Amino acid sequence: MANLHVIAEQLRAGHVVTFRPHGHSMSPRIKDGQEVTVKPYLPSDRLRKHMVVLAEVNGHMFLHYIYKVSDDRVLIGNAHGHENGWTTRNNVFGILDD
Repeated sequence: MANLHVIAEQLRAGHVVTFRPHGHSMSPRIKDGQEVTVKPYLPSDRLRKHMVVLAEVNGHMFLHYIYKVSDDRVLIGNAHGHENGWTTRNNVFGILDD
């Protein structure tokens, strides 16, 4: 199983990371064990609704959708309507590379 905290560190170091996340919270967009590639988030990147990001919310790491963007914060949630919570842009580590 992928350690998302380690992947976040690799992204912060500027590396593009390919891994296979597990779980069903993002299906059908991302299936259990599907290979995904995540590129580092840069402050110049425009974060927007429906973008899939690797972000930390309240100490937990998620590869989930952005539900809302408000100033320096983003609301993170899964593909089934569950909101994980608000976090700052500084806690966004990567963007799913479609």
